[in-house]
Amino acid sequence: MRRVPGRLHRLGVADGSIKKSRIVLERMVEQRFEQISPADFFYRNRDIAGFSNPSRSLYMSIRELVENSLDACEIGRILPNIWIELTQVEEDSEKDVRTYRLVVKDNGVGVEAEHIPKAFGTILYGSKYGFKQSRGTFGVGGTMALLYGQITTNNAFKIISSTGKKEIHEYRLMIDIVENKPKILEHKTYPNENGWHGTVVDYTLEADYTNSKSKIIEYLSKTAVINPHSNIVFIDPRGRLYVFARVKETTPEPPKEAKPHPLGVDVETVNRLIANTRSRDCVSFLMNEFQKVGRKTALDVLKLANIDPRTKVKELTFEQVTALVDAIKAYGRFRAPDTSSLSPVGVEFIEAGIRAVYDPEFLHVVQRPPASYSGIPFIIEAAVAYGGNIPEGEDIHLLRFANKIPLLYDERADVSWKVISEKIDWNSYKVPKVKRLAVLTSICSPKVPYKTVGKEAISDRPEIERELTIAIRECARELRLYLSRIEKGEAVKKRLNVYAKYLPKIAKFSAELAEKPLPDLKPIFNKLGLTEKVIKEVAAEEEAEARELYGG
Repeated sequence: MRRVPGRLHRLGVADGSIKKSRIVLERMVEQRFEQISPADFFYRNRDIAGFSNPSRSLYMSIRELVENSLDACEIGRILPNIWIELTQVEEDSEKDVRTYRLVVKDNGVGVEAEHIPKAFGTILYGSKYGFKQSRGTFGVGGTMALLYGQITTNNAFKIISSTGKKEIHEYRLMIDIVENKPKILEHKTYPNENGWHGTVVDYTLEADYTNSKSKIIEYLSKTAVINPHSNIVFIDPRGRLYVFARVKETTPEPPKEAKPHPLGVDVETVNRLIANTRSRDCVSFLMNEFQKVGRKTALDVLKLANIDPRTKVKELTFEQVTALVDAIKAYGRFRAPDTSSLSPVGVEFIEAGIRAVYDPEFLHVVQRPPASYSGIPFIIEAAVAYGGNIPEGEDIHLLRFANKIPLLYDERADVSWKVISEKIDWNSYKVPKVKRLAVLTSICSPKVPYKTVGKEAISDRPEIERELTIAIRECARELRLYLSRIEKGEAVKKRLNVYAKYLPKIAKFSAELAEKPLPDLKPIFNKLGLTEKVIKEVAAEEEAEARELYGG
């Protein structure tokens, strides 16, 4: 045997052992690198987007497609008419998970023919990446619903759409998951004789309607609350018809595209703006590419960044761009963000929606002035409703909305729950332990700070938490005044009932003892505020009590 030189020999390591160790090490460090497409990523991780099981996936599919329809109508200032039909495809069986056909039809602005395949067959492709409020955020939801259907049934999906022009386009598509692109299986065109505009999405998916029914109905009901100008019809697999009728005949003002606010940008954003700008020098760049930046502000920021205002913006070095971003963050005198990119629900719409669904005894709605976090504008709206058709219980009935989307899951992870459970002492507002109390919270923003891609809970940003607390406290103060009036009214009514019950008896017995005629009590009753109706009601109650005690 050959001797192993040096330290290895002294440790007793043989020549063959070194060779074997080297082979094992090479196998251990061998790694495989690959790049996957966005479609492939969400195929492997569909739980992230909320498609975690057949029950929740059906709810998410309906939700995402309905929200796309509402956005399509809002853009065109169209009163939404949305038709949802869910039918069972396979034979009846005892299992809950079955194959269903889902059809969602709207009367929105439609999609141009050349964009239909990519809009419905490509993940992260859409029209909602601009700086303005929209229900969709990531360009995932609608396409993810179709991807889930394809994964679970291996069937193509059908898209029919028209913008109201001469032709209606029908596509049969599938998604190439590896390449993240649509596969066009069939394309037909039909003459659009009636000028129809809108979109129809028709596909099959594996779902559990039995366990998702309650969430779907709750979602549609709350969508009707926050969108009282919409007309939504849902037909379930058993043929049951649910109609959420329109109660407002006007449409809200749609949001407008806005430029980014300086406080909301970073180095990457500034580099992208520089790459696409038509401005020549740095001063015009700041004035043209950002909102609420005038010439004086631009010069002050450039001075703070130690950049010559006449420098060509395309020639800025990496260090200068970094200095510019640092100067923007250090400059504390920017004006508040522009709110034209927002489309709040509105006090009138919230009031109409809540009254149509809950018919409360008390309702107060508040819309806070625009605020911002990290340069992103937002508006908080809140409402407190009491009585009526609100479910009775010890818990508060919380209705959460973000960009007019109902949020049904992860309630206790949301900033709204934190505010109503930790920041508000409802006892100090005279709210009883068992109550019929509903609290509505709504945030509108071009960038809602969701905690997850599933868009179910909002982060507790200090600015948002503060605005929510102020809004709900204002509503709660009005509720306290109402409950105080009710309490005082009950006390007065109780006192009057005592008078109505005993004054006639006192008068009768006193007259008999004095051997005098019964006096006229009407002037006394009038002075006390006792009406003939109250006296009769008290007499009837007394007679009923007597019958219950003694029978007859």
